[in-house]
Amino acid sequence: MAYDFQVTVDCSDPHVLADWWAETLGWEVEPSDEAFIRRMVDEGFATEADTKTHQGVLVWREGQAIRPPADGDVPARRVLFQTTPEAKTVKNRVHLDLRIGGDDRGEVVARLISRGATQLWEGRQGPHTWVTMTDPEGNEFCVA
Repeated sequence: MAYDFQVTVDCSDPHVLADWWAETLGWEVEPSDEAFIRRMVDEGFATEADTKTHQGVLVWREGQAIRPPADGDVPARRVLFQTTPEAKTVKNRVHLDLRIGGDDRGEVVARLISRGATQLWEGRQGPHTWVTMTDPEGNEFCVA
């Protein structure tokens, strides 16, 4: 049996980073079910401290997911951003590669830098080239 998976990114502010990555990928932030959150607090399964308001919406404090725009022919994919108490201190062992197709890589890199990304270096292996960058919280990714 084949398994499905999601990619999870530890970070200090999952909602801000989810917004950043949703815009970067052209994906959407999963909508919050405010009624469900309120019910979980009212029934004692969660507390107000487990929630916060982000851009005027009640959300779970500890995490936020993004997903591609709905398309019935594409299998479900998801990236979850979750709060972690410690700061990032070493290089990621797993990272995302953004495959930008025919878009101009220099323009994409410049746009990401203007939104808070940092360019680390350019790489090449045979005919394949990429730019290694970090998102606003220092998580590495490549633009290829």
